[in-house]
Amino acid sequence: MRKAWVVGIAVTGTGLSFVMLLVVGVYMTAGNLANGVGKGAVGLAKGAVPGAYQALVQKWGNLCPAINPALLAAQLYQESGFNPKAQSPAAAQGIAQFIPGTWATHGLDGDGDGDRDVWDPNDAIPSAASYDCKLASYVKDAPGDPTTNMLAAYNAGPYAVIKYGGVPPYKETQNYVKTITTLQDSFAAPVGRVQPSQQAAGAIGYAQKKLGTLYLWGGNGTADQGGRFDCSGLTKAAYESVGIELPRVANDQYNAGPHPKREELLPGDLVFFSDDLTNSRAIRHVGIYVGGGYMINAPRPGAVIRFDPIDTPDYFGATRVTEDGAKALPTPV
Repeated sequence: MRKAWVVGIAVTGTGLSFVMLLVVGVYMTAGNLANGVGKGAVGLAKGAVPGAYQALVQKWGNLCPAINPALLAAQLYQESGFNPKAQSPAAAQGIAQFIPGTWATHGLDGDGDGDRDVWDPNDAIPSAASYDCKLASYVKDAPGDPTTNMLAAYNAGPYAVIKYGGVPPYKETQNYVKTITTLQDSFAAPVGRVQPSQQAAGAIGYAQKKLGTLYLWGGNGTADQGGRFDCSGLTKAAYESVGIELPRVANDQYNAGPHPKREELLPGDLVFFSDDLTNSRAIRHVGIYVGGGYMINAPRPGAVIRFDPIDTPDYFGATRVTEDGAKALPTPV
């Protein structure tokens, strides 16, 4: 259910002109800001990892130089969406999706309680980090980047990495390496300002045309729905109009790129809201930032798409959508 915001602003000619000036600024600043995640110690973005697992991921993500907390988080999200009860048709189990044979060899008693439980994140998360580091040690003499070689070994096996002298020429493996290395940007706390999206202005333009449209829970804007949207349906359609395919639900849209700080927001950023500010999986509302502390959003049943303020107690954070970030998201988690 989406929460109703209590403060709104009228749409006037002056207001729209102000918004469009902000949108033009997206293009003027594009390409002039430093991007993303740097070398050295990597912190986790606010709430990107559920609070129950954040300390574990931060600690074990520093187990060896080939991994970092954001990379480990990206693997866990890609494998299970942080669901400790996940089970695949291939019998992969738990938050890290170990198959039984791999768990029997590489599972750890991470919490020291006397057992190795694949369903317990306190065991499975340390085991995932340990397994990554073992793979990195197997391929340490292969040319190329140790992290990408480790990820390739995870997907294709260490022998393939050794045989080909790095990431093997398998499309599946190359896609896996790109997916995880891209997705880690969504879990890392940025060390500098993040690059604006070139598509942001177009997404805002799409959303502006929908102002005044009545909300529909589950709405995707299709003709049979009268062109109506819910919050994440609107943001999905707005970015789809500029060639970026986002997931359907708000909490997955949060992982479509890096996370600018509140004072670094630019028009086109997605802004998110939650009753649990420690867990991105609990996000339940999203809008498109337009500048000046306001967003365009589809707020709730009975309301219309409108401008609303973002500075409310349940403001969770923001995402600067990237095309690669959106493509890296699992569908569905």
